[in-house]
Formats: sequence, C-alpha cells, structure tokens
Amino acid sequence: MTKSHAVVMLRRNLKHIARNPVSVFNAVLMPIVMMLMFVYVFGDAFNVGVDYIDYATPGLMLLAVCYGLGAVATSVNSDMTKGIINRFKVMDVSRGAVLTGHVVASVLTNVIAIAALTGVAFLLGFDPAASFTDWLGLAGMVLLLSVAAAWFTVALGLAAKSPETAGMAAVPLVMLPFFSSAIVPADLMGPGVRQFAEYQPFTPIIETLRGFLNGAPATGDLIAAVAWCAGIALVGYLWASSTFTKRA
Repeated sequence: MTKSHAVVMLRRNLKHIARNPVSVFNAVLMPIVMMLMFVYVFGDAFNVGVDYIDYATPGLMLLAVCYGLGAVATSVNSDMTKGIINRFKVMDVSRGAVLTGHVVASVLTNVIAIAALTGVAFLLGFDPAASFTDWLGLAGMVLLLSVAAAWFTVALGLAAKSPETAGMAAVPLVMLPFFSSAIVPADLMGPGVRQFAEYQPFTPIIETLRGFLNGAPATGDLIAAVAWCAGIALVGYLWASSTFTKRA
C-alpha cells in the first residue's frame, strides 16, 4: 500500500512541476543557459589546461542538481502550510509516501536536467574519455548526489515557516558550487577562498564526476564524495522525518 501511495504522490508532484514554468526553467533550462554563458562569455578567461567545455561540464552537472532545489523546498513547505497534509491524514496516506514522492520527483527532474545539459555539452564540443563503466559510475554518483540533495532540501522545506522562506533556505545550496572547483580550479582562487573550496563537500563530488568523464576517477575523491553524499542524505532523511512527525 505504501508503494502505491508513493507512486500517487510522485505523479502529483510531477504534475505540479510541469504546470509551473518557473520551476521547469530553473531545473532544466537555467543550467543550459549557465553553460552557454560560461563557455562563450567567460571560458576564454579561464586557463584550466583543457578545453573549457570539458572542464566545466561536471561542475555544471552539479549546478543542474542545485538549481531545482528551491522549487522542491517551496513545494514541500506549501504542503505543510496550506492544509494538504491534513487531507492526506484523513485519507490515511502514509508519511513515507508524501516525503518519498517529493524526493523521487526531484531526482527524476535532475536526471532530465543533466541529460539535457549533457546533450548541449556534446553540441558545444564536449569530448569525454569515459568508458561505458565510467559512464555507469557517473550515473551512480549523480543519482546518489540527487537523492542526498533532495532529502536535505525536503528537510529545509519542512523546517521553514513559509513557502517564501523555504525557497530562500535553498539559496546557499545553489551558491555553494560557485565556491568549489565547478567553474575554475581551486588552485586559481585567492587565499581563504581556495581553502574553503578544497574542503567543502561539493568539490570532491565535482572532481569525482570529472574523474569519471576523464576515464580516471581518483579513489580519494570518490570515497570523500560518497561519504559526503551518504552523510547528507542520512541527515536530511532523519531531519525530514522528525520535522514531518512534529508538524503533521
């Protein structure tokens, strides 16, 4: 029964996303706009040792995950503050189904966004050295990142007092990739910012994606990336579950 409830909640959330042009733009089209801007406007200004499209694509994949999170937080908070959860309780819809529906919808949106972004990257000259196994590893890393980001964002949305504050709560997650190795190597950054970029969670995740696309993922980055994603997912899940129980 819980599984069927989750499918219904997933279908509901996907319909809401499709009916909201702003969320579709932020989740799918905005990362492509960012790619075009960085490659054609700023790309020649960065000395990264390789074609800039090859360097930037992994970081923009992570940005594609982050750009849709504000809509997720807002949607979750709207469910909590506008009374729909009370209706679900009357209908005996399970708590897990409500939260899982938001998470799976977010993950599917990320998959679509990254697929579209990758297609545009190839049109711009993207030339990865990844083998079939590397592409599988990349897909697994993207899914793990998407699940972790979704659960943490669901928790943020549940904890916020209003849909507006929920959307703002996700802004740091959108900004954090710009202070990582997504756009330029950390070595090119100034003191302080460089150290922050090296030790924040998104940098090993980006370097792992970059390693898979280059056909040579670094073991240290991979372990750190998986550990960060697993930790964020666990914290998000426990926080979301606890907050939902208290508020619902």
